[in-house]
Amino acid sequence: MTQTILIVDDDPVQRRLLEGAATRLGYLAISVDGGEAALAVLNEREPASLGAVVLDLMMPGMDGLGVMNAMQETGIGVPVIVQTAQGGIETVVKAMRAGAFDFVVKPVSPDRLKTALENALKIGSIETVKRKATRKVPGSISFPDIVTLSPVMTSVLKIAEKAAQSQIPVLIEGESGVGKELVARAIQNASDRSAKPFVAVNCGALPENLVESILFGHEKGAFTGASEKHVGKFEEANGGTLFLDEIGELPLDIQVKLLRAIQEGEIDPIGARKPVKVNIRLVSATNRNLAEEVSKGRFREDLYYRLSVLPLSIPPLRARKEDVPLLVRHFIGRIGAEENKTQIRGIDASAEALLCNYDWPGNIRQLENAIFRAMVLADGELLSAQEFPQIAAQLPGFELPALPQPVPSTPAAQHLAPSMETPAIPAAASRDAGLLAMRNETGDIRPMEEMEAELIRYAIELYDGRMSKVARKLGIGRSTLYRKLKDLGLETSSDTNG
Repeated sequence: MTQTILIVDDDPVQRRLLEGAATRLGYLAISVDGGEAALAVLNEREPASLGAVVLDLMMPGMDGLGVMNAMQETGIGVPVIVQTAQGGIETVVKAMRAGAFDFVVKPVSPDRLKTALENALKIGSIETVKRKATRKVPGSISFPDIVTLSPVMTSVLKIAEKAAQSQIPVLIEGESGVGKELVARAIQNASDRSAKPFVAVNCGALPENLVESILFGHEKGAFTGASEKHVGKFEEANGGTLFLDEIGELPLDIQVKLLRAIQEGEIDPIGARKPVKVNIRLVSATNRNLAEEVSKGRFREDLYYRLSVLPLSIPPLRARKEDVPLLVRHFIGRIGAEENKTQIRGIDASAEALLCNYDWPGNIRQLENAIFRAMVLADGELLSAQEFPQIAAQLPGFELPALPQPVPSTPAAQHLAPSMETPAIPAAASRDAGLLAMRNETGDIRPMEEMEAELIRYAIELYDGRMSKVARKLGIGRSTLYRKLKDLGLETSSDTNG
């Protein structure tokens, strides 16, 4: 689905430029000319209908900071990218503290806008999943909840959605862990039985001597140990949907009874004097090739044709790798909400590449478990490849990024990364090394203004005073660069206009 971006800027030229850039990047754009108008749009629309807000900080009336404060007060969690043509680092810091996800400097380049929007939308999707996870009724799954971009999977879901509107028996085929039960629940939710019971039975986990009793029920005293009446799964699902998973595991004698239940709409509980009428929608699933099981005599042919009136084949995850990043973000959002790990807001590029290159023999269930384990162990805001050692070990040629090494107490090491016990290197030495020291000679954090001045000074030296190139590399406009030079008390006599 195409994402919608809200653009807020009092300058009509900037609005048109941003709207055009967003449209070219494949987004829908809504543009307004001030903070009050922006809040009106945000309050009228569902937060999930907006992917991100590109917000000018300096506007007459309600400025960008005012908009973000109002968003926080009303709980509107749409990611905000602030843009500014004036104001230094302090202004940007204020914006980030007010909840901004990212900031860009006017005029923003298309590449920079593309990166900012893509990152904001990733985080936005995670936050949406977190919100859904906190309010969703357990077991309530609809077709839009099934995460996929795969054309093959999308085609399967469209057929399943059509099938939901009838009572046609559906057989869902696919490897273990591909999400067969999710599709079955979505069929139930989209049908006229959505308010009725959904009863799931894993036929492969039923003890052979109890299969008949569990499925069809028994009367009190029907056999030794039957001390009271038991209602079977068919009666539990009466009026709703019965989902028989791994149906290929059923013994042949139970297959006969199942066929009669489907044909006649009635069951025979053990010890009952007369049949019991049931009205169910049957959805079955298997990880076996049932046609092959029929040819080998392990599955009844007449039952097979009754069950597979509409077969649906769910592709394995290795056949739809484009879904891996989507599923990862989905699981991060859901598990983060469930396990109170809300500080984890995404996954870094090396970890995503690792997960996309793996074939996932256990399919989506294995991916979910890997994300769960990684989130329990992770301390940072982004999951890294270090959190997936078992996956990396199974990919020949893939090496985990090296962990940060302890800093040796040598002068050379102090140049690269000052430790807490040793004072930082002087500013001049860090400029010579092409590094920006975070602390001063006494070990204290250096002021932002001082670090900004040093960065600009270093860039001027590096690019031989070619101010256009300096501005370009710093990601700011040339007029902004000259203003910063003046504000910071920096002087430069060389400008080759390169």
